[in-house]
Amino acid sequence: MMETETPGVWSSRRRVVEDRAVAWLAARRDLLDPRRAMPDCVLFTRKALIETAFLVGLRARLDDTPLDGEYAAIFEQVADIAAQPSYREMIARDEQALLLYAGTYAALRLCGREDPEFRRIIQQAVDGGYAASFERVPYRQLDLLHTLYLCGIEHDLPPMDTVLPFTLLCQHPNVLKLADRDIYAITHTVFYATDFGQREPVWPRGYSPGRAIELLEALLVLAEARSNADLVGELLCCLYCLGINHSDAANQAWVFLESVQEPNGRVNGPEGIIHPSLDGKDEDFRHWAEGYHTTIVTALAGLLARSPRRLTRPRPNLPAAEVPLEAILRRAVVWLSDQSTRQDPREGLAGITTAAIGATALHEPQLTQPCLEQYAVLLADAAPDMWQEQGMEVAGEFALALRATGSSCPSLDAFLTTTADVVASLDKIPADVAGGVHRLISLGFLPPSTSAAIPPQSTSHEPRTYPLQAATSLREAQATYHLGQLASTIRTLAQTGWSQHRITQDAIAFLTAQQTTTGAFGYPTSDNPAARQQAQYSWTRSTITALATTIQAQASPPEASLEKEEHPDFEPQRRQHLT
Repeated sequence: MMETETPGVWSSRRRVVEDRAVAWLAARRDLLDPRRAMPDCVLFTRKALIETAFLVGLRARLDDTPLDGEYAAIFEQVADIAAQPSYREMIARDEQALLLYAGTYAALRLCGREDPEFRRIIQQAVDGGYAASFERVPYRQLDLLHTLYLCGIEHDLPPMDTVLPFTLLCQHPNVLKLADRDIYAITHTVFYATDFGQREPVWPRGYSPGRAIELLEALLVLAEARSNADLVGELLCCLYCLGINHSDAANQAWVFLESVQEPNGRVNGPEGIIHPSLDGKDEDFRHWAEGYHTTIVTALAGLLARSPRRLTRPRPNLPAAEVPLEAILRRAVVWLSDQSTRQDPREGLAGITTAAIGATALHEPQLTQPCLEQYAVLLADAAPDMWQEQGMEVAGEFALALRATGSSCPSLDAFLTTTADVVASLDKIPADVAGGVHRLISLGFLPPSTSAAIPPQSTSHEPRTYPLQAATSLREAQATYHLGQLASTIRTLAQTGWSQHRITQDAIAFLTAQQTTTGAFGYPTSDNPAARQQAQYSWTRSTITALATTIQAQASPPEASLEKEEHPDFEPQRRQHLT
């Protein structure tokens, strides 16, 4: 699905996805009957029954036309099961499972099939002082309130908008820290608080629904990156529930759901969707059990997308995130400069160069000037292999930092002159050494015209979507406490124009929270002082580079980054001067 397609094409494609999903569910509606289920599958089957029934109830509520086709076939199956005393009377025997059965009655009621006895039993359980009273986490309390509302059951519980402020949704969580169970809590909060797009919640004071949309779209990226169609579908439904009709994230979610829907309409769920004890059942049951919920969610997304009864709202504008990074970066620069001066110059050069990058981003060159001048003197007679060992990135940045202070290092200037001669002898310059060439140009070792030999970066006019690989990298790095990987990914995202995205901002928030009182970054698990020092030195270098790049990216439009690629006609001995 591309933005260039007309709204009518978009609508028809979504409707096809919905219809195929419902057809698959209808063809397997006999599996919803607890009377036919094996004893150890009864509870699972009842759960599937209520979820499928609720889809049909929402179809009746969100669509102005009468139930027909596969929706009607599913409804008749649900009605037949619910009409049995052995089903509806379970509420009286198991009050903790009130919602497991009340949801079925709600679906019948939404479809115009009233059952007075079913309703009486539900009301009796609610009035009994336990079924609606035992402790529930906030989103489960919203589930209860919403179900009772759809059932038309009277109660004296606190209203929904009183519970909403205590949910995870309204706490501005860090997206990288959220487990699947947390994301489901967020999606269900949106479902119930908005009555599936038919109600405007009373948000807590100071909370903007735009933040909820931002959160959902960030989670969509992470869910797609993990190929979790179940979460992609639920998060997509949430955007519709909040009234968002047009969203790049929603468009991308539909592209993904289309790509994973099987020809028969089924959409496979994530691993662990069924209990391991059910895994040994026959192939048909397992195939249904692993896909029914995600297929329901996909159908619901299509239903919400086309509903004439759903509220729609303009997309709220959010101000750019403003995280005060300068003070954090300044403390890190001071710490790294101090640590680098205590090391052998060959070991500490990369550190002082990184500190200088941070000082430049802060427009405070005086923070590292004494250390730079000290290193320039110590390395005045260094051999070329020392500079070759450091690489062009370190050598070039060190030269730029010295130039800013009015200092120079004779051995470095000689190395850069030799490197520039190598570049000048080339007919074309590979993209993967372009950064080093640009440094030589900025230092005056090469004329500006040299940049004409660098292959231009290919550009695309397609809508940009947040890079899934980066999202996966950030999540893995946070989970494994790999601060170097986290910082490196943040740097790349900032360079490519994604510094303001919610995922990047939450990654930055996690990273900056790892700064110690000394200014260093990271909390190593080791108690060995040398090991701790080494880990923090490495982490602080990576973090300074990431924060400096972010500050600079936010101050000016990002420049196009160059893709690295190999050129077999570029001799390794020439390349090594630039890498």
